[in-house]
Amino acid sequence: MTNKVKIHNLSDISVEQRNKLLQRTESNLDSFIDIVKPIIENVRLNGDNALAEYAQKFDKANIEAHQIQVTEAEFDEAFNIVDEEVINTLSYSIDNIKKFHEAQMPEEMWMKQIRPGCYAGDRFTPINAVACYIPRGKGSFPSVAIMTAVPAIVAGVPTTIIITPPGDDGKVDAATLVVAKLIGIDKVFKCGGAQGIAAVAYGTDTIPKCDKVVGPGSPYVVAAKKLLVDIIHPGTPAGPSEAIVLADDTANPKLAALDLLVEAEHGPDSSAFLVTNSKEVAEQAQVAVNEYWQHMDSLRVGFSSTVLSGDNGGIVLTSTLEEAITFCNDYAAEHLLILSKSPFDHLGKITNAGEILLGENTPISIANYTLGPNAVLPTSMAAKTASPLSVFDYLKSCSIGYLTREGYEELAPHTYRFAKYEGFDAHANAVSHLRDEAIESEKLTKVK
Repeated sequence: MTNKVKIHNLSDISVEQRNKLLQRTESNLDSFIDIVKPIIENVRLNGDNALAEYAQKFDKANIEAHQIQVTEAEFDEAFNIVDEEVINTLSYSIDNIKKFHEAQMPEEMWMKQIRPGCYAGDRFTPINAVACYIPRGKGSFPSVAIMTAVPAIVAGVPTTIIITPPGDDGKVDAATLVVAKLIGIDKVFKCGGAQGIAAVAYGTDTIPKCDKVVGPGSPYVVAAKKLLVDIIHPGTPAGPSEAIVLADDTANPKLAALDLLVEAEHGPDSSAFLVTNSKEVAEQAQVAVNEYWQHMDSLRVGFSSTVLSGDNGGIVLTSTLEEAITFCNDYAAEHLLILSKSPFDHLGKITNAGEILLGENTPISIANYTLGPNAVLPTSMAAKTASPLSVFDYLKSCSIGYLTREGYEELAPHTYRFAKYEGFDAHANAVSHLRDEAIESEKLTKVK
């Protein structure tokens, strides 16, 4: 039994009700933090033995400490398990995602002349060690392995590893292993949850200590990242899936319904809205969703039905297109698809979204798997200030400066006055006559 897709008419609801639609389902982490603390401490003290303990307890996998790392035989087995056509698709996806991120790479170094003889710029270098977290709670996600690991390789990270929960058979998802091998990663470890985050934060006998961990995860994973933020960089937060389909009065209602269901099927904690100023599109899409549920597995129907019948999903009907766009910008969705015969007309009005997809031939699912841009995107309104996962998440920049004598002589007097005003004598001395005297004394010493 499915619930009817709910239509939220913005003209009929209060400000408080509208604000409730903007809220996400992310849980308060306080209860998770209490559970996670002793897990982190156990891993810190006992390393691989603690990981084996938790694999048995949480994953129901009979793994011993020496079996945490995936072996070469397990990689070989994965290629035998995964269908050849699926391997071809994984390879195809990797190629597209790689091309996109290669185009995204900045110059290794740039410098610009700010004033005559004054040069400044940036130099980019990769982070030394990064862990890619691949979740497995609601299925297997080789797509997440592609999205997190490919930009790391493109950025030139010297040590890129994958951590992921094992199944109850003690093995890693075969397609994820195929992806790792195709990308060029041979260090994959069987550990998930808070224990996995602790392992890469502190390092164990088997797992290298990493500087950063990227990838989405459960509330336990998020809680562990929060607790370990001073030990390892937690990456951009990626919570439950969320999407908006923005449809004007030229949109195809059936396509709107198809695309509305994409992110809604992830789980009951997802958020998914069709936002439109067209009552006809809204009503026809509402009917079409029921049709498309007939083509889905009962588990996914249950998830999406829960989402689309409550306050975290459904259809938002507005009086005008401008009102619809305002709602979209206030919501700042992870995924935003514009359905219109002229989608580029609306593009410039969207200011907050993790990704913006344009037109009826660009469904969210293609962007999730094969288009090229990264599908690890900011959630929970983080798109107002954060960006999609990219090569820049695996790079760090340092500023570069160089002055000729001409440049120094122009900047030094201004710097001297600034330093004196702020009361920093050493700052001022470094650009005063004392510097000139030091340089001259060296010249005299060399002459003698």
